[in-house]
Amino acid sequence: MATGKCLCGAVTFETSGDPIATAVCHCDHCQRQSGGAFSVNVVMHESQLKINGELRTYEERGENNDDVYVRRKFCPTCGSPVVSELAKTAGVLAVKAGLLDDRSGVKPTVEVWCVDRQPWVSLPGMAVSLDRE
Repeated sequence: MATGKCLCGAVTFETSGDPIATAVCHCDHCQRQSGGAFSVNVVMHESQLKINGELRTYEERGENNDDVYVRRKFCPTCGSPVVSELAKTAGVLAVKAGLLDDRSGVKPTVEVWCVDRQPWVSLPGMAVSLDRE
């Protein structure tokens, strides 16, 4: 089990079991949400996450403002991003790794949306790099 919380502590969470993956996402939207060059996400099944506290949701839509494709959930008090839900992969969540109480064991194994990766970013030890996933 792992635990975590947002910056102000109003939202806490617990995870159970092994994650599906730990992924670095280089997409433009993750860069904007994180305020950095990428986002580190622990990908897991919805049943593996228990959240305590209120979250607000921002729904991202496609380029033509069509269907929702990501629901980004965040703390309404401090604004910390907590979890992203990919609409086309029902039941799978991406928890923001920076919120974990113990981040020492976080070892990303996959990179996604590498087409948007900043040219100065080079991460060692990635098992898989996917252009658009």
